[in-house]
Amino acid sequence: MTEKYVNNVQEAQDDYSLDRVPRKARTMGWLSVTNITFGIATAIFYFQMGSVMALQFGAANAIVSSIYAIVVAGILGTFIVYLSAKSGMNVNLLARGGGFGYIGASLTSLIYASNFIMYCAFEGLILVSAVHTFFPVIPEWALIVFFGSLVIPLNWFGIKQLDKLQKWSLPIFGLFLLTAIVVSIFTPSNYDGSVLSFMPSGASFGGTSLLMCIGMHNGIIGLTALLSSDYARFLKPSDLKKGSIAVGFIPQIFSYGVMGGLGIWFGVRLGNPNPGVYIVMLLGIGGALFTMLTQLRINVTNIYSSSLSLSNFFENVFKFTPGRRFWVFVAGLTSMGLMLGGIVDHLSTVMTFQGVFLLAWAAVLVADAMIVKKLLNIGPAHYEARQQYLYKWNPVGVVSLLIASVLGTIAALGYMGDFLQNTAAFFAALLAAVLTVVIAVTTKGNYYLNSLPEDVEREDMIA
Repeated sequence: MTEKYVNNVQEAQDDYSLDRVPRKARTMGWLSVTNITFGIATAIFYFQMGSVMALQFGAANAIVSSIYAIVVAGILGTFIVYLSAKSGMNVNLLARGGGFGYIGASLTSLIYASNFIMYCAFEGLILVSAVHTFFPVIPEWALIVFFGSLVIPLNWFGIKQLDKLQKWSLPIFGLFLLTAIVVSIFTPSNYDGSVLSFMPSGASFGGTSLLMCIGMHNGIIGLTALLSSDYARFLKPSDLKKGSIAVGFIPQIFSYGVMGGLGIWFGVRLGNPNPGVYIVMLLGIGGALFTMLTQLRINVTNIYSSSLSLSNFFENVFKFTPGRRFWVFVAGLTSMGLMLGGIVDHLSTVMTFQGVFLLAWAAVLVADAMIVKKLLNIGPAHYEARQQYLYKWNPVGVVSLLIASVLGTIAALGYMGDFLQNTAAFFAALLAAVLTVVIAVTTKGNYYLNSLPEDVEREDMIA
């Protein structure tokens, strides 16, 4: 028991929430990292997106939009995973040396953490809805408190615990999913025609209906691309190339292709957009258990990523370093508060505006690494996270993100026309990438480092 306790304590210390993962600690194979990210990919939230898009805008539009999401999130994810695995840093630390400075990066960390906490609340409410549908005698507030509290101990020992949890729960998830598909095939459909031909009244293939679907996907693809960095930083160097592609694309294919596609199927056939309801309709108590499993899988990753970001923000700005476990507790409690406050009523608005910010942030990181550093040779060839070598603010990332986010938000509000309203996040990302290059060239990379460290390893250089 003593040896096991010591091992668990060591695991908790090896999360490197405030510094790069040293090369000797990057020991996870690409299969293990991909397995952890499947906790994200198997969320029932993707069922809900597919169902809502199909029922509101037509199955064909939902499918085309899903392909778009796979391509964009996969490409962004591959670049982010490569940068993270190469440097041993997650996106919070990458942002410090990737154009933001250490205070500028702290602000992105706080917003990043808030996104994960909000998604934890959204996912938790789907679980509460499923269990409450089957056990209406239990009040929803009690279910929120119970399931909101459960993710805290599941996060206690960090990355190794997450790997074990996702690994052992994946076969159970697969069995439940297969059963739901089989049962749905033999369940009478609410729609007489082919699922692919379903088109609601007032919608048509392409045009505004397709743009509305793309707009919904834009609200999440930035997050799924950035999230992988929290786990890819543990990827062993020998798996760098194939791991970047695998971790970058496989979860996206499953998220938007498999889960989103099944959401389209279930939503059209069962005539209901809420998976917390129709999964229970299909599997009874098994549906409640299935929903419980999938939502716990995604929410432990949401809480893990938010705890890393909160650690980064408070260490940088306030020198407050109580440890990652403290922030796991804070994130869990905050998520419960949002659920009790009814944040699900504002899902569409939240997704629109966080999509603008997150996709723009991902675009800044990729443009800085691939164009500014690698192609133009501006700025340092490595990522530095230590404050003594960094400026507080770097206009390359900070100004690019602020301008792109503000203009993207104005577009999302409809002041730039219908087309940009529904593609606001993508518009913000393109603008952020262009501004990153322009400002880096203008400032000649003078705000990346205030002094050059002497202990940089050649293997950690990006350019």
